[in-house]
Amino acid sequence: MTSPNRADLGKDPSRVSGMFDQVAKGYDAANVAMTFGLDAAWRRATTQAVDPQPGERILDLAAGTAKSSASLARRGAEVVAADFSPGMLAEGRRSFGDVRGLSFVEADATDLPFDDAEFDAVTISYGLRNVVDPHAALAEMHRVTKPGGRIVVNEFSTPPNAAFRSLYRFYNDRVLPKVASVVGSNGEAYDYLNESIAAWPDQRTLAGWMRDAGWREIAWRNLVFGIVALHRGTKP
Repeated sequence: MTSPNRADLGKDPSRVSGMFDQVAKGYDAANVAMTFGLDAAWRRATTQAVDPQPGERILDLAAGTAKSSASLARRGAEVVAADFSPGMLAEGRRSFGDVRGLSFVEADATDLPFDDAEFDAVTISYGLRNVVDPHAALAEMHRVTKPGGRIVVNEFSTPPNAAFRSLYRFYNDRVLPKVASVVGSNGEAYDYLNESIAAWPDQRTLAGWMRDAGWREIAWRNLVFGIVALHRGTKP
């Protein structure tokens, strides 16, 4: 039987949200440890890909503790940090509540509480694979984006090189949960995160999902040999 703090690949929203509530306080420290500090570089790459402009309205979905949201807002944009985990949003408010132009909203990615064509850009980092229906989330992101607006998806992906892919899988299977436990995070939660990464489709498949949701001019860029991929697109 699955324990109360352990989500699974069924991705029941209440279980996933509850899991993130439980890891919220140690989430940032665990990420730094498990990525050897690469999370900061990946966050900078996401901000550059979104290219926030002063006065733009940007949705950062699955914002978590709002580190990426704050990075976008500091470029002068008006940023909505949205997440379905109250615990993560509480950590975000505690750390970045005083950042100008940044607001926080509890939201379901498959049923966003925003008007059509409300945002100049939408972005989601390491969250799309945790959504029970990623196709619906991509369609909702498309709905709330203005014509000509853009999307950036930062997500764990599939390293193209077979040897590196095997090494990466070994790290995720054997090392990552132990590192999570050492830094005081929920090891069972990171077991789920590893499973969700392994089950996630490759770069080309995700690009196809984005196209099916109505996005165009889709391209991706691999980071660190494809451990992470930045997908970009525009709304016609």
